[in-house]
Amino acid sequence: MRRVFRRQIRKSLAQDVPPILQEANFAFSKGEYGRAAELFEQIARVADGRDGPRAPLFHLQAGRARVLAGQVTLGIPSLKRGLELLAERRQLGRLHQAGTRTLAELNQRGFKDEAVEFEKWMKSLMPDTPTVESPARRPILPTHCPSCGAPLRPDEVDWLDEVTAECGFCGSLVREE
Repeated sequence: MRRVFRRQIRKSLAQDVPPILQEANFAFSKGEYGRAAELFEQIARVADGRDGPRAPLFHLQAGRARVLAGQVTLGIPSLKRGLELLAERRQLGRLHQAGTRTLAELNQRGFKDEAVEFEKWMKSLMPDTPTVESPARRPILPTHCPSCGAPLRPDEVDWLDEVTAECGFCGSLVREE
């Protein structure tokens, strides 16, 4: 009963996706990374000020957009803030995934020196690597949230049951395509 009630609350809250979030995700998907970064930074500041559960994700996406825009110096603080929030909240699996993905993207984009420094910082943040369980076989989700347009990754969404996931950006319920 409690879980059903929580789903109803999530569903009702997710229906009103803020236009700024939709705009940020749209700009990101079009490759307008500088604009997307500005919008995600605004969203992250507000979410951080409210200690919102999605604040780490918004900081990470803002930092990622800056890196993709070639503005790695501006992106690193957002990336670090997102990872710090995950560490503070003891979300070690997500911390490990996000940190690993960030290092890979820095290296892929040719930011080798920044990647080395970032890896050292990551080790100070999380000295012991958590054991990450191999993910269970999940249904194939759409690539983007139908409500806010955010990219959906099966290893990053919250699974509510075997077939239903929750968008990390807006809280909308998403099912297999």
